[in-house]
Amino acid sequence: MPATQPISSPHSPTATHHTHHWGNLRVQQFSHPPGECDINYSNDHTIYLSLAPRPIRMQQIQDGQSYVGLYGKGDLSVQPSNIPLFARWHGNDHCLQIQIADHFIKRVAQEALEMDVDRLELMPGLKLRDPQIESIGMLLRAELNSGHVGGQLYADSVANLLAVHLLRTYTTVQPTVATYGGGLPQWQLVQVLDYIHEHLDQTIKLADLALLLNMSQFHFSHLFKQSLGIPPYQYLIQQRVERAKQLLKQTAQPITEIALLCGFNSHSHLTKQFRQVTGMTPKTYRLQ
Repeated sequence: MPATQPISSPHSPTATHHTHHWGNLRVQQFSHPPGECDINYSNDHTIYLSLAPRPIRMQQIQDGQSYVGLYGKGDLSVQPSNIPLFARWHGNDHCLQIQIADHFIKRVAQEALEMDVDRLELMPGLKLRDPQIESIGMLLRAELNSGHVGGQLYADSVANLLAVHLLRTYTTVQPTVATYGGGLPQWQLVQVLDYIHEHLDQTIKLADLALLLNMSQFHFSHLFKQSLGIPPYQYLIQQRVERAKQLLKQTAQPITEIALLCGFNSHSHLTKQFRQVTGMTPKTYRLQ
């Protein structure tokens, strides 16, 4: 937890926030009035991405660096774990805070990039522009505001993308990323697809699928997409919708029960994903 000495901090009663925790990834969306705070996370690396529709004046101090000036939509800062950050903002701020676990970063560094984790050091940064982090941030914001319809597998995939980008861009030792062509061998692909089919009603994590083939989550995701043309989480959604279609046509079970049997957490969750895939609601599909 952060150590704070706030006038009005992101965690104060005057702040409003929306938050969700996906294992190695925690995302919070804040709106808060003018104030200041000291923040230090011991186990997480943190990205602050401004969502402010109108630039606000900001003062930041971190690890010998300082910045005073305007922060507008898309500006961001990177705070490595165990490095304190002081911030003071002079206006109504709106930001996305993304925390990624240090142990997860180290695991990705070791498994996917073959980096020496003992020498691993993430570099802090203030008032940065990074289109890839901004894009990832918008994906996470959309997931946060949609009620987490993408699920754990989606969040795992985004977490791996973010981890690899941070390791490629914000570390003192630049990694080399091995490239793999041709996708998964057919026998491995069948093994993964069978596992997904047998566990559609359960939470499926990217780590579960990668472990089946004894490879890193990053490389598994890359090879899976090469094989089928879509990432694992999209394939999972498609298969859950296909099972829902079968149950809607072949049984009289309530749609709420079908949603749970297919791995969706609610009737509305099924309806949203079903409409995206088929262009109609489950009720309309059943009536047809």
